[in-house]
Amino acid sequence: MPQSRPLSAPSPACLFGALLAGGILAGTAPVRAAAPTPAQLQALESALNSSSDNALAALLQAGPGLDPAQMESRRRQLRQQFPDARWQLSAGPPLRDGQPTVTLRVDGTRRQGGTTYRLEAEQQLTLQSDGTRINGQTVLRERSLLRSSEKPLAVSLLIPDAVLTGQRYDVDVIFDDPLDGALAAGGIVAITPQQQAAMASPSMELGALGGGGIFKTVQAPFSPGSQTWAVLLVHPDGIVSATKRVRVVSDRRSLEP
Repeated sequence: MPQSRPLSAPSPACLFGALLAGGILAGTAPVRAAAPTPAQLQALESALNSSSDNALAALLQAGPGLDPAQMESRRRQLRQQFPDARWQLSAGPPLRDGQPTVTLRVDGTRRQGGTTYRLEAEQQLTLQSDGTRINGQTVLRERSLLRSSEKPLAVSLLIPDAVLTGQRYDVDVIFDDPLDGALAAGGIVAITPQQQAAMASPSMELGALGGGGIFKTVQAPFSPGSQTWAVLLVHPDGIVSATKRVRVVSDRRSLEP
């Protein structure tokens, strides 16, 4: 099949801030720092959902993994694509050392060419604060799904959150319900940090799916960092676009921070 460039699901990286190559640097655990207060997190959620273009300015300060100007720009871009986008912040599971994490979720819809697309994206991260402003972040997990149709297709992203440098691992995306003779096509491609920063939709080759999904074995880079995968599934009942970030670490202990 020819290359396709659909409306794609933006990486959750664009929902909060810049994803630097060292979301977790050199395979080490995140640096422990003072966490934001509940009041700061509530203020951040309100600012993310504000119609003001400068709502985040008083809450954020540049620091490790966090560029306030870039974050505000990406928030505006996302609101342009999904005018009803809503962010939600909640407490996530603590790390092994007890450091708290935050789960950031965004949902939104968009009409394009007579089709409604529904975005669901989630990111788990640690935030650091100087007591007044949030001044750093470490991204631990992230995924996004963009689905069309009135009854969104159910799929499973069987992609690990973290792998070791040089490790071969499976990248599988599966329709939860049997195809029952339906003709489906799909493709998967790694996307670059530059494409993420530009919120660009990657081109990819689509091939017929015979087994109810995409099944691919890939190899992690030999240097710590991350890989982000973009997936497109085309089904008679709708389209599914997804992204998933995989942390690449050099220390086995960092697979579960």
